[in-house]
Amino acid sequence: MIAEGSLILFAGFALLLVIGAPLAIALGITGTAVILIEGLGIMAVPTNAYGGIAKYPLLALPVFILAGMMFERAGVALRIVRFASAIVGKRRGGQGVVAILVCMFLGGISGSGPADAAAVAMVMIPSMFKQGYPKAFSSTLIAAAGSTAILIPPSIALIVYSVLVPAASVPALFAGGILPGILAGLALIVPTLYLSRKNGWGSASEEETPRLWDSFKEAIWGLLAPVIILGGMRTGLFTPTEAAVVAAFYGFFVGVFVYRTLDMRKVYRVLVESAEISAVVLIIISLAGVFAHAGSTLGAFDAFAKLLLGFTGNEALMLVMISVMLLIAGMLLDAVSIFLVFLPILMPIMISYGWDPVWFGIVITMNMAIGQFTPPMAVNLMVTTRIAGVSMESTVRWALWMVGSMLAAMALVMVFPQLALWLPRLLGY
Repeated sequence: MIAEGSLILFAGFALLLVIGAPLAIALGITGTAVILIEGLGIMAVPTNAYGGIAKYPLLALPVFILAGMMFERAGVALRIVRFASAIVGKRRGGQGVVAILVCMFLGGISGSGPADAAAVAMVMIPSMFKQGYPKAFSSTLIAAAGSTAILIPPSIALIVYSVLVPAASVPALFAGGILPGILAGLALIVPTLYLSRKNGWGSASEEETPRLWDSFKEAIWGLLAPVIILGGMRTGLFTPTEAAVVAAFYGFFVGVFVYRTLDMRKVYRVLVESAEISAVVLIIISLAGVFAHAGSTLGAFDAFAKLLLGFTGNEALMLVMISVMLLIAGMLLDAVSIFLVFLPILMPIMISYGWDPVWFGIVITMNMAIGQFTPPMAVNLMVTTRIAGVSMESTVRWALWMVGSMLAAMALVMVFPQLALWLPRLLGY
């Protein structure tokens, strides 16, 4: 029973993805097929489809998506770019460093890698091109820096992880992602400065450097957003879900009344687009509930985990094997989808080795962050290359530098778990 059902579940899922079926359809069809064939009770399908999204922490997900889009359309990215440019100044690699810093900061608002990368690419790629940066390099760098958005809170991926792994709370994961997210961003600065100095990028520019105080006054409303979101959660003024609502209304206020870049027509478009994106994500989560029920009831996930554990009893080697598997998956799927597909398999392994669920969540999220800008199917790169007007193939030589740097940062978090656990424990989570 287990062997037959597992074959249908995993092979059917893989086959549907290969022939081009949407992820939600592949999850729903294979899960339903196993429930029918193995006689697990057809009423489990609607029950688990509903149960998959009827979870309080998931209320934050669509609202953080709305908040991120509200800030993006309000013009916050442009003003923060000007402020970062005033701080960094004109020097070799300066615009590259600005792009990284802005991506990291916007990650503290949007929680989405592709949204972060898109907002920064629209502003930075033309100005970087004027300073001699190849468009392929610029799009790769911004895609890599944008991936830090799923580590730096508020992270949509970490919210989904907390739903699937209740032992890791949202506040603990948010706190745990801060240092690794900053470390990942700083790691990207090293190859950026090296390549810029080697190739002479980023010094020749006729554009006047923005004045620090003036650019700070323009950017202050955007700079306050992460302070309000994270500060409110830390002080207990509001929960992560309530923080998402506060962020959305704050973005609306800044865009409509402060910067005056949003009118009611644009606000309506933001509401529609964020609802569409949220609906897609929630449908995937819903049907993943059917897939997860079929696999767990059948015992397929436990069997797969035992198979992996049978390869080696070495903890470090197992972690490397998991990382390689997730890096490959990250090239093909987004972070939320990977959590939904792989976490039911990985949780028994995590429990077997006694790994801290917060640390493990941060490590596998870093894996997926790297996958977001690793060709051939990197979601962030798809966004930035389209904006830059370059091919995915042209980014490979630059992506290797960025992947190497982020892998080094991830290795530090794997070897020194306190990088992810120190802040949550200090804050009492």
